[in-house]
Amino acid sequence: MGSPVIRGDESVAGSHAREAVQFDPDDPARLADAADTVRQFASGDTNDDHLYMLRGAAACAALVRGEGSYKAAAERAGGTATVSFIRKWARVHDLPRSVRKQVALGRIAPTAAKHIARVGGEARLLLAWATLDGSLTVREVRSVASAVNDGVPIAQALEEHDVELGRIELVLPPETYRDLRRTASIDDAEPGELVAAALEEFLN
Repeated sequence: MGSPVIRGDESVAGSHAREAVQFDPDDPARLADAADTVRQFASGDTNDDHLYMLRGAAACAALVRGEGSYKAAAERAGGTATVSFIRKWARVHDLPRSVRKQVALGRIAPTAAKHIARVGGEARLLLAWATLDGSLTVREVRSVASAVNDGVPIAQALEEHDVELGRIELVLPPETYRDLRRTASIDDAEPGELVAAALEEFLN
């Protein structure tokens, strides 16, 4: 599993970063720690602490890899840890780093991340960012994830909740805003078109 990338980042976790637990599926002692953490995590005593929930997710992923299957992981953890519970949270740990960072910062609820993790491919990232920009509730994220998994295009699924895919509010310095509007007017273009073109070049 390596060192905790998000939980060990002081810019994200603050002083808690020094206490971040590393779970190694190839180290018997660390694997035992993972089993204990999963057992406690499954008991429900999380206090809605997003960093604790990310630690639980990492423990689930490590336990699965160390034991070789969800069933074996659940048996090793014991208590109320079920196959379904471990599968859901292990998938959260497998979300892209950019998404897990938003969970660690408290901007995406861990329970919403569980539903985002159910979605595959590019739609997973699009749902994560739409969750932020569209202020989606956990219930709405669950609904969109279910629709996408049923074959509904992500843009259409989001429209059902009044969220336009790709819409984001930007705050620009007055000078940049002035020049963007002026150039868009002269070029008969929408400001968003110019921003998209500039960002595409920058990101590539």
